[in-house]
Amino acid sequence: MEESQDCDVLVIGGGPAGSTMSTLLARKGRRVVMLEKDHHPRFHIGESLLPGNVELFEKLGVREEVDRIGMPKHGIEFVSPDLDYRSYVDFSEGWDPEKGSAWQVRRSDLDEVLFRHAAREGAVTLEGARVRQVDFDDGGATVQATLDDGSRRSWRARFVVDASGRDTVLANKFKSKQKNPDHNSTALFGHFRGAERLEGRREGNVSIFWFQHGWFWFIPLSDGTTSIGAVCWSYYLKARDKPLKDYFFDTIALCPQLQARLAGAELVDDAVHATGNFSYASTHATGDRYLMVGDAYTFVDPMFSTGVFLAMQNAFDGAELVQTALERPAALPAARKALEARMRNVPRDYTWFIYRVTNPTIRDMFMHPNNVFKAKQGLVSLLGADLDPSAPYRLSLFGFKVLYYFVSIMNWRRTLAGWKRRRFNIRDMGPLQGETVLKAD
Repeated sequence: MEESQDCDVLVIGGGPAGSTMSTLLARKGRRVVMLEKDHHPRFHIGESLLPGNVELFEKLGVREEVDRIGMPKHGIEFVSPDLDYRSYVDFSEGWDPEKGSAWQVRRSDLDEVLFRHAAREGAVTLEGARVRQVDFDDGGATVQATLDDGSRRSWRARFVVDASGRDTVLANKFKSKQKNPDHNSTALFGHFRGAERLEGRREGNVSIFWFQHGWFWFIPLSDGTTSIGAVCWSYYLKARDKPLKDYFFDTIALCPQLQARLAGAELVDDAVHATGNFSYASTHATGDRYLMVGDAYTFVDPMFSTGVFLAMQNAFDGAELVQTALERPAALPAARKALEARMRNVPRDYTWFIYRVTNPTIRDMFMHPNNVFKAKQGLVSLLGADLDPSAPYRLSLFGFKVLYYFVSIMNWRRTLAGWKRRRFNIRDMGPLQGETVLKAD
């Protein structure tokens, strides 16, 4: 039998974006229902947080809880296959030295903290509820979901927030999801016990290792395990001719520096995962009765660990839009236009670097950081999600780009070769598909 209930806002998805949105709107007295298809704690990749997250956790009132489950993270280690030394960047070198740390966390733990907090703040939270259909009309929307026991329930909502992550419920409904033609990546990842970490204050830092088919992440967690992932061009994963676990270890062997750090480590639960077609975006994020936030709207390469930050920031910005839609509908068109611009501009700053991060020029600049034109300060602030809108910050990022183009022109043969290689690597290897999670076979 189907039950039906009314609410002000129905939130699809109980990850960081959905939980943040639910908390903020419940605090404003809204009747909020949040539906999560799985049960917390549930596995999710994306363990590295940024200093920009800290202020958001404080506003939500969960900073102490996050601190208890997190591994302190103060910066980034860059490792190039062509050099016999490593480069280290500390977040405190950015424009605001006080925004000098964050955490590495198990996403299953973080997501549950945020989800339970939303319930304590007054949101109605339901796990094991998969949204099957959303129908809009002039008065709002009817959302239908199937529960774990097979029963069906429906809600009548004045507004719908899609925070469904890579399920992209509304983008699929509107056929507005578009593959990013300028980026085409896949990833293999797993967790290891006994990996060799950096020492002292840098123990919790994320490490980035470049190799011939892309780059690796190395993320230490507080329970002693380390998340290891290889982000590769699409052609590389499609060429797999052996079990996923074996292919992953063969891939690690292509990066001797990482292989050495894992010499005494073991794969946890013998589990390796894969995911494909990283980058996509919806043509729009807002409507009169809906909003897409986080990965439900767009996803970019995870190199700079922006996922949780962008999802939560979308939710903070989006909560104001929802309030406008419910209270002052006449002001909604202007609010939608402003939010659409913000949600596009911030990822654009990151994607400029991501599109070029395998280019030898950018690699050299990361491995030989200097502060000409305050470029390093701007870059570190960007990497830490300390996105100060002031002129000095914007000018420092502009200075980095000026240096990049100057070095590229001075080494034009290398630049041209890198550009041709990238165009070849991002070629379309097949239709856009949803996330696939595979056990080692």
